[in-house]
Amino acid sequence: MIERSGQTAGPAVLYIDDDAGLRRLAARALSRLGFTVTVAEGGAEGLALAREQPFDLIAVDHYMPGMDGIETLDAIRQLPVAPPVVYVTGSEEGRIAVAALKAGASDYVVKTVGSDFFDLLASAFAQVLERAALERDKTAAEDQLRASNARLEALLREVNHRVANSLQIVSAMVRMQSTALQDDNARLALEDTQRRIAAIAQVHRRLYTSNDVEQVDMREYLKALVDELGETWSTPTAPRTLSLFAEPIRLATDRAVSLGVIVTELVSNACKYAYPVGGGEVRVSLREDGATHFKLLVEDDGIGMPADATPQGTGVGTKLIRAMAQSLQTIVEYDSIGNGVRATLRAARD
Repeated sequence: MIERSGQTAGPAVLYIDDDAGLRRLAARALSRLGFTVTVAEGGAEGLALAREQPFDLIAVDHYMPGMDGIETLDAIRQLPVAPPVVYVTGSEEGRIAVAALKAGASDYVVKTVGSDFFDLLASAFAQVLERAALERDKTAAEDQLRASNARLEALLREVNHRVANSLQIVSAMVRMQSTALQDDNARLALEDTQRRIAAIAQVHRRLYTSNDVEQVDMREYLKALVDELGETWSTPTAPRTLSLFAEPIRLATDRAVSLGVIVTELVSNACKYAYPVGGGEVRVSLREDGATHFKLLVEDDGIGMPADATPQGTGVGTKLIRAMAQSLQTIVEYDSIGNGVRATLRAARD
């Protein structure tokens, strides 16, 4: 609806037709039916009026000197804000009506003799205006939804940013505490805790630096995680070579955290116990396993598992691996490969 002089007038309609008598009849008939009507005698005049003032709808006759109806329709469609167009054709001109619809007309009306024509025209106007209003409402709702989603994504990124920063602070505090301890076992336990915190923080770092705030690219995540573990465990006296092959599998945040903790524990165990003397390699692999599952492998070429499979150290890492695997509805299985050990986990992606 167009607002005029502080009051809501009927829908503003521009009627373009080179027939002066029909223009007068259209203006009277449509005004009686509640429309605010402006008329133009040709395409050029109608286009000029449409550029100067807004219309809710434009009706265009096909046969006009100079610019015919199709040319006028094309020009109207190029306006910055193009109103819907109802095309007016003769009774035997279905081909022209189809061409007008393909060119962007919202509807067409067959021109007839008598008042029925204006009733049909008014009915077409009402239907076109209703569809236009629905389309505007739909567009507005979609715009609001996109804006809302953008705000939520920005908020989630900010939350993940703050969580990652907070976990970084906690990790630094744990490191400071570990350096102040004289007891070697207590210090090593805190260092393990620090690595576990870092694994979780790395997930949130991935979330706020990527375009997806709900899923983690496991190839990028595991690369950063394995790089950090390599820096931690490899020393000049005990070099550790950590290698990674990972396919670009995306997992939800909670599943990524569980898998990250499992990788941290398995790699740390291999670095601690597989090579008591000298250096060695630890290999991490993450691959798709069918359409719905993935498989994780962590393997070494070290001294193998104890004969009784008793966990070494405090056993906290083993308990964490079991708990994280249960959260993924699976288990970690161990088997010997040569002198080394392979840990295997198969789980659903969702």
